[in-house]
Amino acid sequence: MRLPLTLLAGLLAAHTTLAAPFTQEVLSQGQQLRQHATVSNQAWNLLESLTTEVGPRLPGTEADRRAVAWAQAKLETMGFDKVYAEPVTVPHWHRGEAKASITAPFPQPLVVSALGNTIGTPAEGVEAQVVAFDTLEDLKQADASSVKGKIVFINHKMERHKNGRGYGPVVKARGKGAVEAAKKGAVAMLLRSVGTDSHRFAHTGMMRYQDGIAQIPAAALSNPDADQLARLLKREQPVRLNLTLGSETRTEQTSYNVVAEITGSTLPNEVVLIGAHLDSWDEGTGALDDGAGVAIVTAAARHIIERGLKPRRTIRVVLFAAEEIGLVGAKAYKKAHLDTLDRIYIAAEADFGAGPIYRLDSRVNEAALPMMDEVARQLASLGVERGHNRTWGGPDVSILPDEGVPVAGLSMDGTDYFDFHHTMDDTLDKVDPDALRQSSTVYTLYTWLMANAEQPLRPIPLPKE
Repeated sequence: MRLPLTLLAGLLAAHTTLAAPFTQEVLSQGQQLRQHATVSNQAWNLLESLTTEVGPRLPGTEADRRAVAWAQAKLETMGFDKVYAEPVTVPHWHRGEAKASITAPFPQPLVVSALGNTIGTPAEGVEAQVVAFDTLEDLKQADASSVKGKIVFINHKMERHKNGRGYGPVVKARGKGAVEAAKKGAVAMLLRSVGTDSHRFAHTGMMRYQDGIAQIPAAALSNPDADQLARLLKREQPVRLNLTLGSETRTEQTSYNVVAEITGSTLPNEVVLIGAHLDSWDEGTGALDDGAGVAIVTAAARHIIERGLKPRRTIRVVLFAAEEIGLVGAKAYKKAHLDTLDRIYIAAEADFGAGPIYRLDSRVNEAALPMMDEVARQLASLGVERGHNRTWGGPDVSILPDEGVPVAGLSMDGTDYFDFHHTMDDTLDKVDPDALRQSSTVYTLYTWLMANAEQPLRPIPLPKE
């Protein structure tokens, strides 16, 4: 049967409309949101408030509890349909004092920071000869006789890259260096800070012990002090060092994942999750890591509320607990919501400083790639390009793709991020207000589009075994 041309044209038009990833109304509202967010100070005001009124937010501490209270109070005033907190049991590690000094052959002080989770030393410290290795792998290959009774120094320098890819190769030494050193009989472990700066402060971060392996104290040297120690070792005289740490692990505490929602109008059981982590290390005020992320995603949702817009899907802001000490809040969230993770339409996390965002990556099914390309086109005027389809979406949400949850990665320019990461210099003055505003604008438009998209994103591609 041959259809009349007018009917055929109508069917083709209807098909085109159904296949379009976004309606014209959604796109128009998105551009209005973009204009609104571009002149908004919402993200900056949130970040200024968090870093000033709470400051550092180490999990398990009184400051962590104040951060949770701050988040709940702020979100309650913003017009969300729901605000709630889900309990998370978190470790409570206390930093204490950290000191190091060369005792021979040329006595002098060094700048160090205790690594998170490290044990302390006796009051008089641990003193021994230093043995150096360029990488963790070099330590693994070393003869135990060259390490036994000594302080191991891992001097692996981090490379600077816009996307932060220099982090992965060196952070392994922070996490596993003490265990590998202890296996060979070392009495302590020092490493060059996992950072790209030349300032004389050290970068903290999490380390771990292994059951059955002796626990030894572990600390990071500032990069200039790592250079100084390396020069001393080249003098071909034994170098002795004293390390004193007052660190200890205390009783577990209860923290919370803080959650706020804008209920979807027609698909309320489908969720667009945008997250950040509320905790921070304790030496700076956590402005870049991850106060900026908290501000970016919270402001993005708030912009939608301010415009009086109702998304089709539920928008859920999750401020995760205790990311810095091992994705503790994220793991608790996954466990608590395991039966409903299939309701998450897509998830993304802001945890790489303040931006600007320059690329949109994804992990969605192949049929949805044209839709994600269209999202990138909508973001292009903000300086965002289309990336790959292999992202894990950010630290906390990285545990969700294994459960089939689609994710997006809104990549931030991290060229100087690791100059300040996990240091006392992670403070509000390091945040560029324009970059923060751009990042929040990108998240605003991205979130709106995802909450109103027309196409399914599952099943997602996973790495081949």
